[in-house]
Amino acid sequence: MSHVVVIEDEGTVRDVLRFHLERAGLRVSAFGSTREAQDALTAADVLVLDWMLPGESGLGFLRRLRADQELRRLPVLMLTARAAEAERVEGLETGADDYLTKPFSAAELVARVRALLRRSQPDAPQHLGNGPLNIDLAAAEARMDGRRLNLTRREFDLLAFLTQHAGRVYSRTELLDRVWGADFLGGERTVDQHVTQLRAHLGDDPGQPDFLETVRGKGYRMRPRTAERAESGRTLPDRAESA
Repeated sequence: MSHVVVIEDEGTVRDVLRFHLERAGLRVSAFGSTREAQDALTAADVLVLDWMLPGESGLGFLRRLRADQELRRLPVLMLTARAAEAERVEGLETGADDYLTKPFSAAELVARVRALLRRSQPDAPQHLGNGPLNIDLAAAEARMDGRRLNLTRREFDLLAFLTQHAGRVYSRTELLDRVWGADFLGGERTVDQHVTQLRAHLGDDPGQPDFLETVRGKGYRMRPRTAERAESGRTLPDRAESA
């Protein structure tokens, strides 16, 4: 699921942005200032940035962003009440990828964000595979040996993320940031609970897992698998766990 970071100091506008983007199926982390949003940007796919912000302006922040080697390619949609042509040109020349003036329609907001996602991820895979596990990102569906897994939205997001980065170890804090979002208020125990639930869906033995492995003192990883299962005859549970 694509992750949109919103930086907008007006609470009402921030809530409207979050509502419409989440309704469009995007994961949203929303902040009132550039300082609050800084840590979330490394996990962002698109930034929606207000021009007029307290302290550092959106335009000033954009200049810093484009000078940052790690974040310089992050797509940015500039959001502002400034409608003059000279100001739009200034925003685009500073490094904004697109520009949306207030007031805006929800449909145009979502369309512009999706267009930025398409341009920045032209070769993004729609299917992920790991041995007998197959994930259809477009349909938000996962199957094991052809059998559909009855996953909650968050279970699916976690499974897809770990599968996409199979072999890499992620700490609980990193998973909370990448999957739940930097503004999530829950604790690391949430990750443990969801891993336990996913193991039940996958038929994974925690002591000798085929898929979700606990790396002591570090976190979790998805074990890369071959096309054939290591053990034959294993069956999946009929009962789906809830989050």
